Amino acid sequence: MKSIVLASSSPRRKELLESIGLKFTVDATEVEEDIGSKLKPADLVKAISLEKATAAAARHPDSIIIAADTLGVLGNMLLGKPRSTAEAIAMLRIMSGRCHRVLTGFTILDSGGDSRVSKVVETRVYFKKLNDEEIENYVRSNEPLDKAGAYAIQGIGSSLVERIEGDYYNVIGLPLYALVSELKKFGVTLPVGVSHVSLRNPPPGSPWRKPLAS
Repeated sequence: MKSIVLASSSPRRKELLESIGLKFTVDATEVEEDIGSKLKPADLVKAISLEKATAAAARHPDSIIIAADTLGVLGNMLLGKPRSTAEAIAMLRIMSGRCHRVLTGFTILDSGGDSRVSKVVETRVYFKKLNDEEIENYVRSNEPLDKAGAYAIQGIGSSLVERIEGDYYNVIGLPLYALVSELKKFGVTLPVGVSHVSLRNPPPGSPWRKPLAS
């Protein structure tokens, strides 16, 4: 099997791939993520993931490249990473009591051939109604400051969530269920013992957990 390269600086994506037993190296490819682009959000995250994969492919011949980009969307507003605590507070106030979409575009590219796929996965996240004290206490944890949408569903930010519809891991930054399905077409298989169904469900004990069917 060809070597696998994760073209991402995200520690969360690295942890997710490690959690399913894939062997890979990391090339922390950085590209300009222009959320002011006129592209539709789904097209934007897909385009950025392709750009990341293409950049890494030039450095890793005959490898399988994985790249991704995640963005939150609320109405016509794009929810990127907050640049300050004040911006994080403002963002969470807007999201309070409302549903937003999390879009992750991912690309898998065989740098030694012509095979390539780019897809987008969407998850809907419903926030609880939050008061200012809850928001400010959460922001003081510093958890929101490097997260798209200003929260981490796998961390303290899970307490902000009422429920989700769709792939849980997509909200963290990598839709494992869809990704693994596509990786199989590139000759990459999961280690024995990894459940395909578990790749999109929240971990047991999540207060808003509603498992998805296979």
